[in-house]
Amino acid sequence: MAIKFELLKEAKDCKARLGKLYTPHGVVETPIFMPVGTRATVKAMTPEEVRDLGAQIILSNTYHLYLRPGHELIKEAGGLHKFMNWHGPILTDSGGFQVFSLGNLRKIKEEGVEFKSHIDGSTHFISPEKSIEIQNALGSDIIMCFDECTPYPCSYEYAKESMERTTRWAKRCKEYHKNWDKQGLFGIVQGSMFRDLREQSAKDLVDLDFPGYAIGGLSVGEPTELMCEVLDYTTPLLPKNKPRYLMGVGTPDYLFEAVIRGVDMADCVLPTRVARNGTVLTSHGKLVIRNAKYSKDFSKLDPECDCYTCTNYSRAYIRHLFNVNEILGARLTTIHNLYFLIRLMENIRKAIKEDRLLEYKDEFYKKYGYYDKK
Repeated sequence: MAIKFELLKEAKDCKARLGKLYTPHGVVETPIFMPVGTRATVKAMTPEEVRDLGAQIILSNTYHLYLRPGHELIKEAGGLHKFMNWHGPILTDSGGFQVFSLGNLRKIKEEGVEFKSHIDGSTHFISPEKSIEIQNALGSDIIMCFDECTPYPCSYEYAKESMERTTRWAKRCKEYHKNWDKQGLFGIVQGSMFRDLREQSAKDLVDLDFPGYAIGGLSVGEPTELMCEVLDYTTPLLPKNKPRYLMGVGTPDYLFEAVIRGVDMADCVLPTRVARNGTVLTSHGKLVIRNAKYSKDFSKLDPECDCYTCTNYSRAYIRHLFNVNEILGARLTTIHNLYFLIRLMENIRKAIKEDRLLEYKDEFYKKYGYYDKK
């Protein structure tokens, strides 16, 4: 098997875990945050810069790479690792979330999903088998079953129908996938916000015995409390000896809440997306660098950060870059935001090791200002 998970420690005061995820392209220490390189690039960054920040694994997107430049071309180039010059582990999602977010541009059938490209309107069809075929060609270390991500809110009937279809598709993905020695295939637990559906989904997927499991359909607009409730009863249903991946979360509070409930892996476009809009994450909360009050502020973005950006540049300079539309501004804020979350996860792992994660969370929340918002 391509993927092996070693559970090193379970926290005494919560469900957090320390582990090691072994992949064909290296070992990943968990819990981990994965930067997103949607189109085979983490926006504004070189792969070497991403690695230097401490990133151990990145995520790329099956749907986008299928449309451009095409999985056949990437396979011809030697696979995604060689094509983008990233030598560490890569996880690719199945394309399900992107396809289902197309709304009226797609039609769901039992065979798969017919959709129109958001680029040129051309018609395409992705089935569970096609999704695996694309990911096999990409050559990523971890690949995902094709699933349906239900919107929030949705009816119980729709969530049940969707969850059952996702399980049937997972069986088809497993049957079609052949590169078990090179790529680990994860099943995705669905069921919206309904406990019995989540429990049924988890049971059915665990019976299929995947090397790892993802929890999908969260962070789609539901209240934080509801996400935490779903995680509270879902993660214990997944095997202790396999990695658990919460899809699409990346704010500091969501990372804390996920890890505390037993999640090992998370990803999100948030740190790079908001960076390009001039928003930075700091130890004292979010900061919008475009604001006029920073025009003569010659301090660094975060007084407690030692990233490249904070070591060398002031708030005033970075604000100037954004005001004159210089690309360096987006690069510097991206470097900082990624470093901030990667370092946060390092500190979380250290806190788990020292049995003080809840204490560290409390310290972080107070400084970040989360308690002030409640």
